[in-house]
Amino acid sequence: MNSFQFLVALTASFGGLLFGYEVGVMNVVLVMDAFRIFFRFFSWNGDALDEKGNDIKGNEEKMYRKLKEADNKATLEGVITSSFVLGALCGALMATYLGEKYGRQRTIMIGACIFTCGAIIQGLSARTWVMIAIGRLITGLSIGCNGVLCPTYISEVAPAKIRGTLSSCYQLMTTFGIIVAATINSIVWYYTNVRPEGLGTPREDVWKEVSNFEWRFALLFQVVPGLGLATLMCFLPKSPRWLCSKDRDEEAVQVLAKLNAASTSDELVQSELKAIQEDVAATRAAGSSSFGELFSPIIRRRTFITFLMQLFQQWTGINVIMYYQSQIYNEIGFTKFMSTVVLPIINNFVNFISTFPGMWGIERLGRKTLLVIGSLMMMVFHISTWAFSTQTDKGKLWQYLAVASIFLMVFSFAWTWGPVPWVYQAEVFPLRVRVKGSAVGTVSNFLNNWIIAFVGPALMKAWSTKTFLLFAAACLLAWVYSQFYVIECKGLSIDEMDAKMAGKA
Repeated sequence: MNSFQFLVALTASFGGLLFGYEVGVMNVVLVMDAFRIFFRFFSWNGDALDEKGNDIKGNEEKMYRKLKEADNKATLEGVITSSFVLGALCGALMATYLGEKYGRQRTIMIGACIFTCGAIIQGLSARTWVMIAIGRLITGLSIGCNGVLCPTYISEVAPAKIRGTLSSCYQLMTTFGIIVAATINSIVWYYTNVRPEGLGTPREDVWKEVSNFEWRFALLFQVVPGLGLATLMCFLPKSPRWLCSKDRDEEAVQVLAKLNAASTSDELVQSELKAIQEDVAATRAAGSSSFGELFSPIIRRRTFITFLMQLFQQWTGINVIMYYQSQIYNEIGFTKFMSTVVLPIINNFVNFISTFPGMWGIERLGRKTLLVIGSLMMMVFHISTWAFSTQTDKGKLWQYLAVASIFLMVFSFAWTWGPVPWVYQAEVFPLRVRVKGSAVGTVSNFLNNWIIAFVGPALMKAWSTKTFLLFAAACLLAWVYSQFYVIECKGLSIDEMDAKMAGKA
């Protein structure tokens, strides 16, 4: 791999950074007092809480606002959070058409511009949940579209022997985006929610706004990575496979030469060009592709594997933790400062660092092995999180054991089920249905993500930490699926995959 190939893969992976920032920012924004009051999740009559989040009974220092939860808080929270995922679901479907017509590179660039527009609408939202939900739906359109095309683009410009590692860069940048969002906005939360003005002073209008700088800044900051990705994509080449499919072979060979740091007449460049041309010719001979072809005997198994892999990825419970972790830590018994600033940053850092073992293991251990190991580890740590959380009233030790289990669950996910589904769906389908097949996986991801995001607040309110037992059961099913249904595709050519998936090898 040369430096240009790495630069191309890394830049395309910035689509994951946008996704990660969007996930990370909502965890903090949802616990910002100004946001909660502005959208009428909570009211505030001026009462205060002490450092531990308890009522003021004597001369304790006033630290936080004492908010009163509204009856519709869980519903509104679910709607605002899940609207992003609903948009992503639609964006994944749009990617199929746009990626084939305009190319991967140009569509990713357009998607970044759409993301920027959605971020502006969110940050300038009026006092109605409808406007911010629309803004999040628009950013979701971008993330869904780029969630299909970024891994596909990377797989089409990466050398086969490190295709999986480079495709994992998308997941790596997603985790990095979560860290960036959590760090920046936790600092903002600290300076605006600790010892705010007006503590202890009665308020006649309990719904009156307080300064909205904190959450508007957090959401508007998304403009920076959005414009950054759009700008960087201007300097990247188009996919050589897409160029050949549009009879632009001269441009394709130029791109291949640049990617391989060689001349257009180089043997490696010519052999890659020939392989792509043969694939494109075979695709044309078979006629235009359709979604129905994904269910043909030779392809349908990989379609079902991809759909179920993304389904189980969401039902591991990872996004309930990432969207609502501050509220989970608070439920376990930690202070507001620990729940909102310290523990989320540590957890997000664990998530980021743990992606690196996955980038190593995906080529050495294989895709299937990582899924099997990860599902068993996550099941164990979900159960231990629930078990420890039932004992937190007995002392701090149990609280820290519960949090350690959450961190270990996130570690288990980040190096296995985090990167594998995106790598798998980007490489397992033949070129003629690659974008459509990848879209099916991404639609599954965002559909189940939407369900989780919508019902998550209600589940946590009704079941508290018993919710972790539900996800433990889902991880057990994920292990059965991985062990007995998933086909390993590490190091296989498309022809070898066709034979194996059709049961001929």
